[in-house]
Amino acid sequence: MEDKTAAREALLVRRLALVANVSALTAEALRLNQKRAGIDMDVLRLELEIGKNGTSEQLVRDLHEAQESAEAIMQECAACEERIIAAESDVEDVDRRLAATEAD
Repeated sequence: MEDKTAAREALLVRRLALVANVSALTAEALRLNQKRAGIDMDVLRLELEIGKNGTSEQLVRDLHEAQESAEAIMQECAACEERIIAAESDVEDVDRRLAATEAD
């Protein structure tokens, strides 16, 4: 009986750590999405400025840099989403194992 209780407690501790990790990853995804939204606003502002005033070397360079930053952030977001999916899968695995200890 003590072995089952210890195993269950270990699973609960593991689940707590995994849920904290999912929470941290979700916060990171939100931060990245906010950053991307800010960069998207910069892209729009630069495009409007180019449309209004015509192109200049500096505006084109700034637009290109903003677009590259947006692409990099999108890649970071995708990687973060993959980590969230993996972490949630780990939580589900622990939940299944916990359910199995209840059935015993």
